Amino acid sequence: MSQATYNKMWTDAQKDLDIQLQREREEFLQPEKDRVKVFKMLAISYIKYMQIFRNLETAHDQLVHQQKRTVIRQVLDGVIGRILEMKKEMVELENSEFHYIDNILEDLKLLPEDIEVPIPRYFIKENLEVLQQREKVLDQILLNAGLQTKKPVKAMTFEEAIKMIQVAERARQGRCRAAFMKKIYLEEKRERQTKLQVQMGPSPDDAAICIQKVWHGYIQRKKTEKMREEEMIFLGMSLPPHLKAISISQMRAGQVNTLQGEVQARHEGVFIKDKLKEIEGFNIKETLQDQIGQCFIECRHIIGKFPDYPTEEAGGSMAILSQKTPEQVAAELDAKKEMALQKKAQKDKKEKEGGKEKMKGKNPQKTGKKEEEEGWKMAPSNFLSIMEEGNSQYKAVWQNRDEGWDFLQDHDPELIKEEKREEVEEEIRVQVDELMQQKLENLKLAVGGEKSDKQKKGRKSEKKKKTTMRKKISEMEEDLTPDRTIDSLYRELAEEGLLIKAKTVNLSDYVGEYSYLGTTLRQVDIEPMPSLADVRQLIALYGILPLGSQTVHEKAPVVKALLLAGPAGVGKKMLVHAICTETGANLFDLSASNIAGKYPGKSGLQMMLHMVLKVAKQLQPSVVWIGDTEKIFSKAVLKAEDEMNPKRLEKILPKFLKALKAQDRVLLVGTTNRPFDANLKPFCKVYQKIILIPRPDYASRFVLWKHIILQNGGTITNLLNISCLAKVSDGFTQGHIVQAVQAVLSELRLLQMTRKPLRTAEFMTSLARQDPVYKEEEKTFKAWYAKTPLGKARIRALADSEKAGKGKTKEANKGKRKN
Repeated sequence: MSQATYNKMWTDAQKDLDIQLQREREEFLQPEKDRVKVFKMLAISYIKYMQIFRNLETAHDQLVHQQKRTVIRQVLDGVIGRILEMKKEMVELENSEFHYIDNILEDLKLLPEDIEVPIPRYFIKENLEVLQQREKVLDQILLNAGLQTKKPVKAMTFEEAIKMIQVAERARQGRCRAAFMKKIYLEEKRERQTKLQVQMGPSPDDAAICIQKVWHGYIQRKKTEKMREEEMIFLGMSLPPHLKAISISQMRAGQVNTLQGEVQARHEGVFIKDKLKEIEGFNIKETLQDQIGQCFIECRHIIGKFPDYPTEEAGGSMAILSQKTPEQVAAELDAKKEMALQKKAQKDKKEKEGGKEKMKGKNPQKTGKKEEEEGWKMAPSNFLSIMEEGNSQYKAVWQNRDEGWDFLQDHDPELIKEEKREEVEEEIRVQVDELMQQKLENLKLAVGGEKSDKQKKGRKSEKKKKTTMRKKISEMEEDLTPDRTIDSLYRELAEEGLLIKAKTVNLSDYVGEYSYLGTTLRQVDIEPMPSLADVRQLIALYGILPLGSQTVHEKAPVVKALLLAGPAGVGKKMLVHAICTETGANLFDLSASNIAGKYPGKSGLQMMLHMVLKVAKQLQPSVVWIGDTEKIFSKAVLKAEDEMNPKRLEKILPKFLKALKAQDRVLLVGTTNRPFDANLKPFCKVYQKIILIPRPDYASRFVLWKHIILQNGGTITNLLNISCLAKVSDGFTQGHIVQAVQAVLSELRLLQMTRKPLRTAEFMTSLARQDPVYKEEEKTFKAWYAKTPLGKARIRALADSEKAGKGKTKEANKGKRKN
C-alpha cells in the first residue's frame, strides 16, 4: 500500500481517538451505580481503544516520515497505557481476569479477531542492532563454556573422501567430453549447410517465410500481453499504467528512505542547529543578558535588595523571564521557601494521621457500603494527558498541512527548525545562567557585601543528604560489585547457566480459539474455563506491552510478578519464551533445579540475586523465570529434593521485587503445574497476577490439530477427519498433540505422503499411549484458584448478587399478594 493509504489510516485513527476522548469526558466523570452499565461502558471503550491501537501501530510501522512517526509514537504509548488502565478497572469491577464480551462484539458487528492485542513492531525494530549483537555475544559465551554445541559434523574416513573425489572428477570429465563432442557436431553441421547453400544458391521464398514467422510471433505476443493487462485492470487486480509508474517509484522511495531517512533528517537537524547558532545565537545571548540584568536592577529598586538567582530545578532564568513583574518574581521565590517549610510540617501530620487510618482500615465493610452508595467512578488516568497532547499536536500541525510538495515523505525542514530553535535557546540560556549568576554575586558583594543563602547552607545540606542516602539503601539495592563491569557480570551469569538463550517463539504461535459460550454460561451462573485466546491476551497485556515501552511501564498499573499455572503441556514455558521474543528481553532462569549447588550460603544467594538484578536493570527489558515455583513455597520438602534446597529463595524474593522500581522493565514470571502444593499466603503475596491456563477446548483442539500437522510437513486430505481427532483428544493438552503428530510424521512417512495420504487412525494409536488431564485434576485447579484473593473476591461478589436477586423476588411476591 502507498504512503497516502497509511496517512489516511492515521487520520481515521486520530478522528476515532478524538471521539473517544470526548466520550470519556462525558461518560466517565459522573458516578454510576449500575455495575452492568459500567462494565458495558468500559468494554466498549476497551474495544474502541484496541481498534485505534491497531491502526496507529500499522501507520507507525509503515510510514516513512520521521516527524509523523514521533507524533504517532507518543499517541500510541498513551493508547497502550489507557488500554491497561481500562483492563485494571474491568478486573476490579468483575473480580476476574477473564471477561466475556461476545454479546457486545455482536452489537458492534465485530469479530473476536478485532480485539486481539497487536504486538507493536517497534519493540524489536528500534533495538534490532543491539539485540543481534547481544545474541552473537551470548552464543559465543555459551559455546566457549560448552553449554551450547554446534551442529555435529560427521567425520569422513580417508577412503570415503578418495571415493567422493573420484566420483566428482569422473563426472566432471564426462561433462567436458560431452560438451566437446557437441561442439564438434555443431561445427560439422554448420559446414554441411554452408556447402549446400553454395551449391543450390539462396532461396528468396525461404528467407521471406523466416522473416514473416518471426514478425508474426512478435506481434501476437505483444497483443496477448496487452489483452492480459487490460483484463487484469478490468478485474481490479492490476493498476493502470499512469498509477503503476507512481506506485513503483513510491515503493523504491520507501525502500531507500527507510535506510536514508533517519540519517538525512539527523544531518539536516545538525546543519540547521549550527546555522541557527551562527545567525541567531549572539542576538539570543545579548537579549537574555539584558533582560536578566534589567530584572535585577528593577528588583533592587523596588524591594531594596538583589534577589537570589533561581536554581536549575526551579527553572533558572526561565523563572525570571516568565513575563512577570520584579515584585511577582521576588514573591514567588519567597513563596517557594515557605512551601518547603510547610511540606516538612505536613509530613509530621501525615505520620500522625497514618495511625488513625490504620484503625479505620479495620472496618472495611463501612467504606465498601459508602462506595456502593456513591457509585462507581473512573480512577484518574496517567495517559489521558499524553493522548490529548498528541491529539492537539496532530490538529495544530498535521491535520490541514499541505504535503503536495513532499513527494519523498521523509521529513519537514521547517518543523526541524522550530524544534532546534528551542534547543539552541535552552543551550544558550544555560551558558547565560552561569555568567549572570556570577555577575549577581559580584553585584551583591560590591553593593552591600551580601552572600547568597546557598553558600551558607550548602555544606550542611550536602552532609545531610549523604547521611540520609546511606540510611535508605536496602540489602538488594546496595552495590556488592562496584568494581566489576556489566559485561563481566553478564559473562559470569551466562557461564553459570543463569542467563539462558530464549527460543524464538512468537505469541501468535500459541494457537487457540476464542470461547463463544462465556456470556451464556455466566448468565446461568456457571463460571466458564478461560480459552487459550483469553490467555494469549493476558500475556500480551501484562507481560509484553509494559516490557516493550518505557513510557507505558513507568505510568501504567505496575505488574512486577506473573504466575502461569496449569497442567503439564499447556505451553507455560512457550509463553515465557514468547514474552522474551516479542520484547527482545534477556531471560534469567532461577528455577530451583537450575540454581542448586550454585552460589551456596546466604551471602552467595544475595550475591547471585544482586548480579541478576544489576544486569537485568542495566540491559532491560529482562524476564526472570522460576520454573516449578511452587517448590519454593512448598508446605513440605520431599527427601529427594532436599539436596536441591528449593526453599532458599522464599524469604529473599519479596525483597527482590521491592528493589524493582517503576522505571525498571524487569518481570518475574513463575510457572507451575502443582500450585496447590504451595503455601497460598506467601505464594499470592509474591505473584500479583495469576493466570490459570486450562486444557484446550474443542474449538482450540480443532485449530491445533490443523496447525501442528501442517507445521510438521503433513498434508490434510478428505481421508483425515480433523473434527474426529479434536473430539477424541478431549482432555489432552497441546504438548500431547505435538508429541502424537511428531511420532507419526517421521521422515519416512513424509516421503510416503503422495502415495499414502494421512488417515485419522494413525494419530489415534500414538495419542492413546499418553495420559490425558482428567476432569478431577481440572477441578483441583479450579478449587485452588477459588482460594486466591481474586477468586475469593469473585465468589463473594457472586454471593452478594444472588442475595440481592432473592431480595428483589421477595419484594415482587409481596407486592403481588397485596394486589
